[in-house]
Amino acid sequence: MSETVAPTPISSPDAATADAEEMSRVSEQLVMFAPEAPAKTKKKKRDGASFSDPAFASNKSLPIHRWIPWVAGYSSKFVRDVLRQHLSEPGVVLDPFAGVGTTLVEAARRGHHVIGFEINPYAALACRVKLNARTLDPDMLSTTLAALREFYSERVHDASYSPHSTPPEGFRTRIGFYSPRVLRKVLTVQDFIATLNAGMLRDTVRLAFAATMIQYSNYSYEPSLGTRQGAGKQNIDDYGVFDAVEAKLTEIIEDVRALHESASQPESESLIVNDSFFSYSEHMEGASVDLLITSPPYLNNYHYVRNTRPQLYWLDFVTAPKDTKPLEHANFGKYWQTVRGSVPVSLQFDLPKSDIAERLDLLRTLNPEKGVYGGGGWANYAATYFNDCYRFAEAMQIVLKPGGEAFIVVGNSILQGVNMPVDEYLGQIAECIGLELVDISVPRKTRVGNSIIQSDVRVGKAKKNQSLYEAVVHLRRPG
Repeated sequence: MSETVAPTPISSPDAATADAEEMSRVSEQLVMFAPEAPAKTKKKKRDGASFSDPAFASNKSLPIHRWIPWVAGYSSKFVRDVLRQHLSEPGVVLDPFAGVGTTLVEAARRGHHVIGFEINPYAALACRVKLNARTLDPDMLSTTLAALREFYSERVHDASYSPHSTPPEGFRTRIGFYSPRVLRKVLTVQDFIATLNAGMLRDTVRLAFAATMIQYSNYSYEPSLGTRQGAGKQNIDDYGVFDAVEAKLTEIIEDVRALHESASQPESESLIVNDSFFSYSEHMEGASVDLLITSPPYLNNYHYVRNTRPQLYWLDFVTAPKDTKPLEHANFGKYWQTVRGSVPVSLQFDLPKSDIAERLDLLRTLNPEKGVYGGGGWANYAATYFNDCYRFAEAMQIVLKPGGEAFIVVGNSILQGVNMPVDEYLGQIAECIGLELVDISVPRKTRVGNSIIQSDVRVGKAKKNQSLYEAVVHLRRPG
């Protein structure tokens, strides 16, 4: 039977697409690699022989980790390396920027108690579902999938059926996020989810939908969320929505069943806090963490809030643009868009033996005629980021046990041609707080995808002058 055509969602400028276009314009206006501020001595920096490449791509095919695609993070093998080398006995593992839970899942598997902070409610949901994988009943999941198959088949092929669910009212996009045919199928899946009782089973089905929802939309990650047309791809007129959700749920069922059939997993407690890590004092005791493994947002202005807008709206975490503003302003380092036009942001700490202030001063002098698109706007962004690094170091000093260790994966950035060695500056900031900088290793000497320098001309220049890398900063609380 032919399908009923649902109305196209209201179209208006989409924040994520507009942001990508804005960043593209910025790239064209940025100065080409101005002379750098004089470099200081690099302390305790070496090639990362102790760790595997932290690139997260391998997670996409691994049980449990593969449930949710995520744009950034590190590999589960990297986490296992750190745990094996630095926490042989059961302890407390903290990830202040948990993402979709790589650290937490690997630590819990080994019997450690885990604490994760994640400000993005979609990612926090993913953490909770993955950490509760062992409590899920694979037979009940299979029964639910069969019920979804029957529910969907009966209704999507019935031309008289009109879904009760509607697209999120506050979700606006430049073009229809879903084509009319796809939208009707999506809303039919939403109708089924509405029949499920609240709980982990329902959250698992919601997560399977959220994990697949972009692949049948007219948007894609490149790596920022933008229109398929803008990336040179055709819009999607029709798609097997149920097939995609079924494949994801089948993956989840396979992994849950394997967990149930495997050897008994050690007991582990978990706490997932859907809030900024800077609220840590409300949720945990001081001197309680044996090992911290994390990767905070990089100094590359990747806008996690805007790039997960579809999931945030369709999972009912937000209902209007005003709901995302608190997330943007509470994000680690903020975003360039939130601080570029403010009065000059100063560092809230003093590092007399570092060149961090000199580089920020140099950055602030570049392209003043460009206004917020010039160096002043980017200097505000970088200074805000490093001020949050200082707050982060203060928090680590409080929550780590004496002798507790932290491993932080960060990347350098190139802002208007000025290299910002974030790893070195984070190490220096931590030392001024009273933490011990044990080591900085560089297991990944090249990386790509920095939105701030991403244009053909500027990337070519970057390769000749300076490169993007990924480093692991190893800190210890003395005692």
